[in-house]
Amino acid sequence: MDLKLKVDGKEIPLNEFVEKILNGTITGAITSLRGIKEDWSKIEIEITKSA
Repeated sequence: MDLKLKVDGKEIPLNEFVEKILNGTITGAITSLRGIKEDWSKIEIEITKSA
């Protein structure tokens, strides 16, 4: 799996450990939701900090 992290448009490099942790956490949480098929191809998450 390929994972990219961007903060305010700037791509943040991730080491292998952090990439594995984020991949496992995000895909585990998403795939446990009802209605998500096992053959998904892309997950997009956008988080905006409120003022």
